[in-house]
Amino acid sequence: MLALPSRSTVRARPIAGRRLFLTPLDGLDTIDLWESIDGSRATLERFLPWVPFQTDLDCSRGFADGSRDDWDAGRAVRFGIRERSTSRFVGVVSLENYVDLHRNAELGYWLRDDATGRGYMTEGAAVCLEWGFRVVGLHRVRVAAATDNQRSLRVIERLGFKPEGISRQAEWCDGRWLDHAVFAMLEDEWQCPW
Repeated sequence: MLALPSRSTVRARPIAGRRLFLTPLDGLDTIDLWESIDGSRATLERFLPWVPFQTDLDCSRGFADGSRDDWDAGRAVRFGIRERSTSRFVGVVSLENYVDLHRNAELGYWLRDDATGRGYMTEGAAVCLEWGFRVVGLHRVRVAAATDNQRSLRVIERLGFKPEGISRQAEWCDGRWLDHAVFAMLEDEWQCPW
């Protein structure tokens, strides 16, 4: 069984990396979430099919509240990624689709445009994975990225995920079908990159 800590426990003691910290995504993040999505819309919607549905602050509030509910129900955990030095919100990393019986989940992530190119996503995802494997007790984490999303594929490579294949036309996004490269990490393979 997975040992998922409560949101209040993790919010009181955020999960810290060297330059970043992660807190459970909830209504407190609504404005930061909306501003990050809206300010990076053109980049994000190339690979994330939910972006066009984030049309206003109420949509972001609904997503944040849904994230709270998903955590509380043990379905998924979504974290706001913040810089340690400024507390600035830079993106989201998540462990989605928890399956308690099999102790597995799926890694998801995105960054706002002005936070890319600094290694933030690799660090944020590594912190999330370390927590998922060592604290929650995950056995397997799957991740997928569009075959032409080079930045995301580099993050996956730096984290040490093992390739499992290609899911053809896995997702309709931005007016085209995306093929997904699929990868996985097992708990005994995971090594935090620092």
